[in-house]
Amino acid sequence: MTEFTPDQIEDFKEAFGLFDRIGDSQVAYNQVADIMRALGQNPTNKDVKTILGNPSADDMANKRINFDAFLPMLKAVDALPKGTVDDYVEGLRVFDKEGNGTVMGAELRIVLSTLGEKMNEQEIDSLMAGQEDENGSVHYEAFVKHVMSV
Repeated sequence: MTEFTPDQIEDFKEAFGLFDRIGDSQVAYNQVADIMRALGQNPTNKDVKTILGNPSADDMANKRINFDAFLPMLKAVDALPKGTVDDYVEGLRVFDKEGNGTVMGAELRIVLSTLGEKMNEQEIDSLMAGQEDENGSVHYEAFVKHVMSV
């Protein structure tokens, strides 16, 4: 497991503090995923819930944790396997009916809204902006590189 440097930990503690809305050096469970993403991680909501011990919706809204409890959770997320560009390109190749490196934008929108962590229409529009050519096709390798650079 990756060990964070003292400088990184100080930066994490500072960012954590920005999410403390009450001033008690704690944050709500429902802020944990946002903090992790602000710190460059990309956990799924399911990963975060698992790391938090599968809390109820009430616990998500009302339970709070301090930085010392948060840091091991951040380490756990950092240690999760991350998908590579090749993994995602390979996953989209299934939808490449003509074998020409493109998928239909409409089909990609359906995939984004129905599989995995479902995205809403606004999130999909934001992600797809400028990705479709005049025929409504998306060059999926470029698309994956775009998404992973955001």
